[in-house]
Amino acid sequence: MLSSSSAAAVVLTCRSRAPLPPLLRAPVPTTARIASCSVNRARAGARLIGSAVCRPGRAAAWRRGWAQICRDSSLQGPPGVDPAAEEQEKKKTEAAAATAAARIASSGGGGRGGGSLSDWTTSVLLFGIWSGLMYYVLQLAPNQTPYRDTYFLQKLCNLKGDDGFRMNEVLVSLWYIMGLWPLVYSMLLLPTGRSSKSKIPVWPFLVLSCIGGAYALIPYFVLWKPPPPPIDEDEIGQWPLKFLESKLTAGVTFVVGLGLIIYAAKAGGEDWREFIRYFRESKFIHATCLDFCLLSAFSTFWVYNDMTARRWKNGSWLLPVSLIPFVGPSLYLLLRPSLSSLLAATGQSDDESQK
Repeated sequence: MLSSSSAAAVVLTCRSRAPLPPLLRAPVPTTARIASCSVNRARAGARLIGSAVCRPGRAAAWRRGWAQICRDSSLQGPPGVDPAAEEQEKKKTEAAAATAAARIASSGGGGRGGGSLSDWTTSVLLFGIWSGLMYYVLQLAPNQTPYRDTYFLQKLCNLKGDDGFRMNEVLVSLWYIMGLWPLVYSMLLLPTGRSSKSKIPVWPFLVLSCIGGAYALIPYFVLWKPPPPPIDEDEIGQWPLKFLESKLTAGVTFVVGLGLIIYAAKAGGEDWREFIRYFRESKFIHATCLDFCLLSAFSTFWVYNDMTARRWKNGSWLLPVSLIPFVGPSLYLLLRPSLSSLLAATGQSDDESQK
């Protein structure tokens, strides 16, 4: 006979029948009972949680959490939030971010960012190059004809009348091209080459480059930290950007520079031999030739920077062309898209995105 703790009686009642005798179950081991009890409790807990969390129509009681068990597709956000208004606000935020990014890009987003180790390395390297060049020009460059250099400067600046002396044609071409280089760099650096993080204006260096050339511009290259400050359409219509963005200015610069190069190329062999002798003897001509090479070398980078800022992908073929001294950069300035058209295209794209 089994004990009452190990048996379960099931009593079935009926209206017209007497109670049935109790049914006895076989004894269940203690271990099995414990396991069965655990399983039943787990199932009951799962049913309880499922009925509380996943019951349809109880959207207000549902809460988000890291231990969310299930989610009904009919559940909505917290009460008081309009999905349409939230979606519209999200679109406005994205449109504002896109507009700001487009304005930065149209003003020169390309280039290196300030503050990183590579920027400091580049700045230190450029400063070292500039220091070495200045030491070479001031101390090591040949200076055998200082009086003749003074005479050449007076002749080239039209400070002396016609005294019967014929100036070297290659030297004359080089002198006038050096006068055009500051204009080319002004068109490349304004506005896409301006620096916003370092708060250093570019125009003093451009003014000094009319006298010092690359020797006056390299310090700005050392301090330059993009991106440039934003620019609007009103600024483009004002001086000096209106003049520097003009296709007429770019066209005249290109034609005059190309004519000077052709004039130097047509000079006879005697003029070229004489010019090489000047280069070996004169500090003035020696430093001017180095200046021309430096301006030609740095111009390719600034062409790439301006091209990236204007997002002109079709003009990538002009990058190798810009390696041609003076002709390449001036040709890019003639063919590049204007900032006004770029801002107009950006405004239309912003309007379409908002719609």
